[in-house]
Amino acid sequence: MGWFGLAELLILALLTDGLFRRLGLPGLIGMLLVGIALGQSGLGLLDPKLLALSGELRQMALVVILLRVGLGLNLRTLQQVGRRVLLLAWIPAAVEGFTITLVAQPLLGLGSLEAALLGSVIAAVSPAVVVPLMLRLIEEKRGTAKAIPQLVMAAASLDDIAVIVVNGMLLGLLVQQASSPGLQLPWSQLAGLPLGLLLGAAAGAGLGLMLLRWIERFGPQVNRQVLVILALALLLLRLQDSIQGLVPFTGLVAALALGVLLLELRPQLAQPIATKLASIWVFAELVLFTLVGVQVDLNVAWHSGLAGLAVLAIGLVTRCAAVLACLAGSGFSAGERLFVTVAYIPKATVQAAIGAMPLLAMQAAGLPSGPGEIILAVAVLSILTTAPLGAWLSSLVADRVLRPDDPQLEAR
Repeated sequence: MGWFGLAELLILALLTDGLFRRLGLPGLIGMLLVGIALGQSGLGLLDPKLLALSGELRQMALVVILLRVGLGLNLRTLQQVGRRVLLLAWIPAAVEGFTITLVAQPLLGLGSLEAALLGSVIAAVSPAVVVPLMLRLIEEKRGTAKAIPQLVMAAASLDDIAVIVVNGMLLGLLVQQASSPGLQLPWSQLAGLPLGLLLGAAAGAGLGLMLLRWIERFGPQVNRQVLVILALALLLLRLQDSIQGLVPFTGLVAALALGVLLLELRPQLAQPIATKLASIWVFAELVLFTLVGVQVDLNVAWHSGLAGLAVLAIGLVTRCAAVLACLAGSGFSAGERLFVTVAYIPKATVQAAIGAMPLLAMQAAGLPSGPGEIILAVAVLSILTTAPLGAWLSSLVADRVLRPDDPQLEAR
């Protein structure tokens, strides 16, 4: 019927977001449910014109996430927490993604590449759930003497980038195999991944320097600065798609590097830009989660329910074990190690941003869409289960084990 456009969708999402927050649950759960109710598995009331734009809107939301991460990724903080942040950024996600790749094949009936895509979708931590809690703990000076909130926030940010990059690479392999069915996995592309990361970082840093010179010479308003940054980041992603298969280049890392460079060289300029992006994220988050809910096929979700939960549970167990292994010798207490472990549970933002991409890629390549629907269904299932569980556990454990570093704050 197409009765509901963007305005109606935003109003319903805002109301549901507020209701769920009052109930002590992440508002993004309510946004997902609004999308499911209005989408193909529900009442089917969403305007097809809005659905046609869903891919571009989700890409914009992903760019906003990357820029916010870059503008909050202080290199001095990374130096403070040392090599531990690099271990937490790579090992838990790699272990969980590899485990899901193995178990999703027999449990969900996926092929090896499809299972790897699922693993890359699920393995990321949610900045929408993790970052606000870590910022609150930093403000309250809980665990900051050992830089625990900073460690979690930095590691989670790098974790997201690593997962998104691997997911983009696997999607490229899927498209290549669709065009050449007999083609084997091009391991040369895997070997070129470090070069792609370096080229992406160099391109982002170069654009950042040019942007700084433009800002300092012409002094545009902050709103214009933000619009230019968003446009440049979107162009970097388009460049990645345009030269795919020719030159290893990672536009996602370029967008991240753009934000990092602005923060490091001109923090006084980066702060108002980050504030504006936070305001844009309010809109982008509403659109992102509702449109992901719209594309969920409840029949597929229902049929993959128990098997999907088993895949998620096995992946989380191995992730938690990997986190604890990374914290060995850290000097953290048992309670502090438990906090870092449960803080790595929530999944939401990245799963919403990239969960539907395999389905869209399969449809565009003329492949059977069944595996893509399973990937999206399990991605949504991961949000519905781990986001509220992880948010509740993280807050509970933080209040129990992370005492204020200042005794006067504790006395209050």
